[in-house]
Formats: sequence, structure tokens, C-alpha cells
Amino acid sequence: MEIDLERLHSVGIVTPNAPRSLIGDEFRIIKRPLLRNVQGRGAAEVQNANLIMVTSSLPGEGKSFSSINLAISMAMELDHTVLLIDADVSRPSVLNILGLPPRKGLMDVLTSNDMQLGDVLLKTNIEKLSLLPAGTPHPRATELLASDAMNGLLAELAERYSDRIIVFDSPPLLVTTESRVLATHMGQIVMVVESNKTTQAAVKQALSTIESCPVKLMLLNKSQHTSAGSYGYGYGYGYGYGYGHAPKENQ
Repeated sequence: MEIDLERLHSVGIVTPNAPRSLIGDEFRIIKRPLLRNVQGRGAAEVQNANLIMVTSSLPGEGKSFSSINLAISMAMELDHTVLLIDADVSRPSVLNILGLPPRKGLMDVLTSNDMQLGDVLLKTNIEKLSLLPAGTPHPRATELLASDAMNGLLAELAERYSDRIIVFDSPPLLVTTESRVLATHMGQIVMVVESNKTTQAAVKQALSTIESCPVKLMLLNKSQHTSAGSYGYGYGYGYGYGYGHAPKENQ
């Protein structure tokens, strides 16, 4: 699949062919602790560390924008391939943001005995980046994500492709149950928080639904911040309730 890299760059998304940019530098910072865990160099060993879910408390906080940037930035590493999965099966947006037409994907694999994962994976013109679309909408999406078929698919992704990082663009935690089901399989979770909008109560409530995941990284989004000696904008990251600052996104 041919992604228009110039178009992506124009809307503020990291692209491998663009000159060094602020957003590229910030996502290098964001991905570093995640990669350390994948490589087994974190503070403790993390099971399924290569399964990374990007989510938020509520819609509109920028989790799809963040998951795409994170996946592309990680694909620019020398030692890893990346699979970006649109797991927001009720409101998929990854293909649309990337300027690609709808395709069969995750839901179709889970509902068809004749379709295999390899049948719906999309290679892209970004080296080391593949896509798995959400696929055909299904009224029992939550049950499918909690099914044995999904468990088998996640096990295959985590074990068969141990050198591959899988980034899941997940639904918001407080409006659906799909993301809570997915979270039980994840090694790491990035939770996007919209600055000056999402309340601390919502963040705490969302975090309480993903307590089982060993690593939770917070990313404060849509915040404008300047300080002496800085670029002017930046992403914040940290574990638990750590917060920082992020450039205002275009999505």
C-alpha cells in the first residue's frame, strides 16, 4: 500500500523521508522506554512487552494520531519491524488518517474460518511498517476480541514474531469494553490524555480498568508549553501518574 508521505508530513505525522522535526524528536523520546522493555533492558522483565496498546479515557484525545506516530517512529529503528493494528473496531480511523481505502482486516480474520492473518496484512512503502486494518464492522466485536480466536491470534503475534513490535490503536477505555479486554493481553499501554480537557477523575477511572497491565505510560496531548532553552513544544511521558507536554495535533 502506497502511503502519501508528503501528505502525512503536512498534517504533523512522523515520516522517514522528512528532515529532522520537532515531532520526530519528541517521539524518539516517547518510544525509548517502550523499546527498552521490548529489548529486556527495562527495570524488570515485561511479558509480551512487544504488544503495545495506545488508548485514552475518552474519544477525541488523539490516541490514533499518537499510535500512528509511535508506530512509524518505531519502524525507523534498525532492529525492529512494526505492525500497526487498528483495534478500534467500532470507529476505525487508521486507514483514513493514512489516506488509504477501507480493507478487510482483524474482524474478518476472527469471523472467517478461511481467512488467515497473512491474507489481510498490508505492507507499506514505509520500510518495516505493516498494517492490520480493523476490517468489517461486527455487532459482537467485544465478544470476538475476548474469544479464543483472538487469544490465538495475539499469541501468534507475540511469539511467532518476537522481533516485531505490535502497536494497537485501541478504543477509549471509558466508552467501550473492547479496550479493557485487549488490555489483559498487553505488555505495555500508552494512555493519551488531552490537556485542559480530560479530568483527573476520568484518568484515574480509566487507569483502574487496566490495572493488570505491568507498564502504563502516560502521554499528555494537545498542550502548548514553552520554556527557556526548549523547542517550545514537547511530549511528556512517565509511569503511573506522570504528565508532560505535547504539541497540539492536527487530528
